[in-house]
Amino acid sequence: MAKIFTRDTLIQYLYLVVGCFLFSLGAVVLIEPYGFAPGGTYGLSMVFHHLLGWRTELSALCMDIPLLIIGTIILGPKFGFKTLLCTFLIPGFMWLLHYTYGTASLIEPEVSKVIAESGLEGSEGIALYKNQLLASIFGGVLYGIGLGMIFKSRSTSGGSDIIAMIVNKYFHISMGTAVIIIDGLITLTTVIAFKDWRLPMYSWIIIFIESKIIDMVIDGQSMKTMMIVSNNIEAIKDVIINELKRGATLIPAKGMYKGEPRDIVYTTLTRSEMVTLRYKIAEIDPAAFINVIESAETIGKGFKAIKE
Repeated sequence: MAKIFTRDTLIQYLYLVVGCFLFSLGAVVLIEPYGFAPGGTYGLSMVFHHLLGWRTELSALCMDIPLLIIGTIILGPKFGFKTLLCTFLIPGFMWLLHYTYGTASLIEPEVSKVIAESGLEGSEGIALYKNQLLASIFGGVLYGIGLGMIFKSRSTSGGSDIIAMIVNKYFHISMGTAVIIIDGLITLTTVIAFKDWRLPMYSWIIIFIESKIIDMVIDGQSMKTMMIVSNNIEAIKDVIINELKRGATLIPAKGMYKGEPRDIVYTTLTRSEMVTLRYKIAEIDPAAFINVIESAETIGKGFKAIKE
């Protein structure tokens, strides 16, 4: 009988729980106080919070549950237990943080205190904050780490992702484009609500940083693929195998200009290893030809396991 709780399963759920907490932490202490709306149902809920006084986590939950039901009806039961768990974990953590910490900005708690004591609401309270850029940068980092861990657990955060899936199905727009359109429209609601063009700009900073951090969390260290043509293949092979402890593939080829047979070295390295090899090749064969390609994902022996 197969084990229900394997080590891999436990790690996935650990990623999910920690990811949901970090996302909630970023939302409560860095995003929500400043009136940002970086996409998703939580971005829209933060606008409602400042305009109408509604609790962000409750508004988001009231949107996420119907979206999950609609998504299941239209797309089928493809979301799974983890997405359902994530739908309740994030608002649960946000409620806990609001209850224990409050609604103050982590960066400017003294301004949050003034806003609370004076009873200022909406754009009047938001306007008192001075460190919006710092909040958007670190808010994007926390959001990115949190969402990256959620995606790494093989789950989604639900919400606007479900809308994007529906748009993708019926309008044949790619998921990435659909998410950008939906999140872009949500960020623009801050202009309508607060009459301030700076707020969506800060939200776009959050979305940009968040997307880069998500890639880093999911894919790990950036890898570089090198294709090398040289007259001194043996010396380069020695550096790759014995010094860098990496593998490589020798591809037989023919030069188009003279029609002479040449060998191409194909290898994938970390950024630091690539720099080391590049300088070594400069010493070995200054006339060598090197093509460096950014590897979006590297899977296999010596890198990320295929099953991941």
